[in-house]
Amino acid sequence: MCSSMGNVPEDVARILGPGEQVQLFIQQKIYHPKISVDSVVLTNERIILRHPHDLRLKRDFTDFSYTDVANAVLDKGVLRSTVRCQLRFGGDPLSLNDLPNSDAEKAYGIIRSNIARYQTPFSTGYAGMAQASAIPTGMPSPVPAAAVGLRCPKCGQMSSQGSKFCGACGSKF
Repeated sequence: MCSSMGNVPEDVARILGPGEQVQLFIQQKIYHPKISVDSVVLTNERIILRHPHDLRLKRDFTDFSYTDVANAVLDKGVLRSTVRCQLRFGGDPLSLNDLPNSDAEKAYGIIRSNIARYQTPFSTGYAGMAQASAIPTGMPSPVPAAAVGLRCPKCGQMSSQGSKFCGACGSKF
């Protein structure tokens, strides 16, 4: 069951921040690798997973800010689809499995638009590029390898000296 705005439970409404609005509420059992999810709430600021425990008498929430999501992928099936969100700093991807195609398409669109809104233009892999006006026209002078920084073993992007995480994929050095 999917709902755009209505039927949002009171416990979810109470944890929303000022100015935070629910964009999509999906009431469906989703089995995440570590938790059993009762429903998913997509707001304009984060993804909230609502999971019950203790015979459904208590509910916990796990949320993911859109700044922590590196990418979203829609795996569309015949009747049902999966939306997978790759997190910036490693860990298991967030998977919203076995959603009806219409709900998955709505969720994917909302997640993609919020990722684009919350991430800076250069945080998605172009951090090592120089500005167009700063590109030399002659022969570049040799730069010592230590001054350039580190090359990520996972994605190959160059990062600034002293970085602990890759700016493109979030992999730890």
